[in-house]
Amino acid sequence: MGAQAAETLGSQKKQNREKKTQDTVPSHCNWTKSLLGFESADLSSWHGFVCLMNRPTDPAALGVFRFLFGLLMALDIPQERGLSYLDHRYLDGLQVCRFPLFNFLEPLPLDWMYVVYMVMLLGALGIMLGCFYRLSCLFFLLPYWYIFFLDKTAWNNHSYLYGLIGFQLTFMNANRYWSIDGFWNPRKRNAHVPLWNYTMLRFQIFIVYFIAGIKKLDVDWVEGYSMGSLAKHWLFSPFRLVLSEEMTNILVVHGGGLVLDLTAGFLLFFDASRPVALFFVSYFHCMNSQLFSIGMFSYTMLATSPLFCYPDWPRRLIAKLPAFLQKFLPSTDPPQPSQECVYRDAGQQRLGRTTRKVGLRQKLGAIFTVLYVAEQFFLPYSHFITQGYNNWTNGLYGYSWDMMVHSRSHQHVKITYRDGLTGELGYLNPGVFTQSRRWKDHADMLKQYATCLSHLLQNYNISQPEIYFDIWVSINDRFQQRLFDPHVDIVQAEWSPFKKTPWLKPLLVDLTPWRTKLQEIEKSLDNQTEVVFIADFPGLHLENFVSEDLGNTSLHLLKGEVAVEIVNKQTNHTLQEGDRIQLPAGEYHKVFTVSQEPSCYMYIYVNTTEAALEQKFTELQELREKVQNGSETEPLPPELQPILDGSLENVTQTDPVVEAFLRRERRMEELQKRRNATLAERFHRFTTKKYFIFRRSLLMTWISLRNLVLGRPSLDQLAQEVAYANMQYDMDSTATSQDTSPKEPERSEL
Repeated sequence: MGAQAAETLGSQKKQNREKKTQDTVPSHCNWTKSLLGFESADLSSWHGFVCLMNRPTDPAALGVFRFLFGLLMALDIPQERGLSYLDHRYLDGLQVCRFPLFNFLEPLPLDWMYVVYMVMLLGALGIMLGCFYRLSCLFFLLPYWYIFFLDKTAWNNHSYLYGLIGFQLTFMNANRYWSIDGFWNPRKRNAHVPLWNYTMLRFQIFIVYFIAGIKKLDVDWVEGYSMGSLAKHWLFSPFRLVLSEEMTNILVVHGGGLVLDLTAGFLLFFDASRPVALFFVSYFHCMNSQLFSIGMFSYTMLATSPLFCYPDWPRRLIAKLPAFLQKFLPSTDPPQPSQECVYRDAGQQRLGRTTRKVGLRQKLGAIFTVLYVAEQFFLPYSHFITQGYNNWTNGLYGYSWDMMVHSRSHQHVKITYRDGLTGELGYLNPGVFTQSRRWKDHADMLKQYATCLSHLLQNYNISQPEIYFDIWVSINDRFQQRLFDPHVDIVQAEWSPFKKTPWLKPLLVDLTPWRTKLQEIEKSLDNQTEVVFIADFPGLHLENFVSEDLGNTSLHLLKGEVAVEIVNKQTNHTLQEGDRIQLPAGEYHKVFTVSQEPSCYMYIYVNTTEAALEQKFTELQELREKVQNGSETEPLPPELQPILDGSLENVTQTDPVVEAFLRRERRMEELQKRRNATLAERFHRFTTKKYFIFRRSLLMTWISLRNLVLGRPSLDQLAQEVAYANMQYDMDSTATSQDTSPKEPERSEL
């Protein structure tokens, strides 16, 4: 009783002292502390800032984020990192051109690449569990950045973000809560962490949002050209009930994305606005998970949002759960003092016999935070240094946070090689010896690709090859135009990461106002008529081939002056603004820009073969309906019988048009079936697909480890093992193809 009374009396005296202290604090200090979480005096000196950055903070929210990040990375590695199809990318002996950041980087032999991925996976699991935490962070981080630097074509903003978060976690004490390390080591169990652990992560997420918003101030985004077709998605159907599709595109897709990115970081920081911000960013990321194939990015961003809440939110949440559940969840007890934090009142927090003061560790933590945040603000605008990576947009896509601001379409890609000794000309299929299409948009990758092709072509008796690229690109609904000079041999061309690329053609920004006119022209055409808009530089020409399927193709000049040469007929036609010419199908032609300014013209064409096929399909559909309703009494010929039962079995005579008709009917039926599937059926399909992804990842990893330890077995046994790993759920191939986005075909002709 006496001890309890003394403790109570001491507690009351302590509260009285704190109250008196608060009464003497100026009102503006209370205001800044209630609003920002710290006092202005904390920033008045370096010592005060160091103390602020090392202020003891509850480790609960950080520990939960560590667990979620490790879990999401463990799920990401077999999928977007590519463990499930690693053998397709790094098969030994595969002749393929690669695009590393540094040319000396090369992939290891396939079996060792599986070891690299296994180490990374173990690191992600270790981070999740907080087991051997520092070592697990290194296990994850080093393989991750090695794989990241190994292939620039796979770069994107969220993959870059994962590496940054992994780097930050390596220096943080994220294993102080809900971790195996804490279970083994009482000093680490439920211990305070320095405030800078939260500050770095919060600033990182703030930068992701805010810089992305700054990038969206680009005129293309503001005017709604960056993602013009996204408003058609079913997720925006509620908005289309009150807005037109055009206004949904401008106000919701582009305007809403701009406002959210600019304000999310600020709104998440303040208590009053945080609930609203959490709702909108959660809604935003849930939509993105359905709109784009971006792996774990949406879920990772959802996991970062609670970092802006009070750090003890997991304790308060767990405390509200039933007692029997709390036994299986992290502790709700207050955190214990930590030697890595700075406690201002020695009477409140004691570490054994002494109180921890500001030391080298605390100063390094504050310095690291300042330098890292400054570097992250600077890097998205560092393109004036790495000018060689700049094209029509600045830098390699991936570290600038310019997410979805630029959309591209490629209409014409031609690769020409010349034998340096004989002068013989030849053409290569666009993308030959590559596993990616992103080389077309970046000068540094084009240089690597040309160098690789020059080595590979020597195996095909082509000596000292010269490589020329003619790449036509439209960015954000502008004219299709050349990206690189087609007369430059890229093998010998000069390129430096710190100098402008001399063979890069400029974006014709003066023609940007034409986009409104181009949209009006497209809307005026019927459903069977297609149009392609072209802009070219003076002194250059476009060589094109009109497919025989395009029976009605014409060229209309919009601006400038061109000369059109029909190659086979050896005839020339000069066109002035407003003129047009009919182009013969199945023949080559050349369009020379002879004016002093860039020329603008458009191809208008109809795919007559496709139109005729659609007409045949309509006739077959009508015939089947007549037979089914009894209005058609004449028996069908044998080659048309399959349209009644939809089966081609036991049929000896089959019309190719009927086969195509039935295949399309099956695809449409399967698509309709998938759209009308119940929630249980969709969940079953989703889980089955993911199961076989992880199954193949683990089996192929096991095979590679066995090969390294025991040696490779016979080819027959290896083939059987790989076939077993490739076993898939018995789905219709058409249904499976609907799960993946179809690749945009390379188009080297009209």
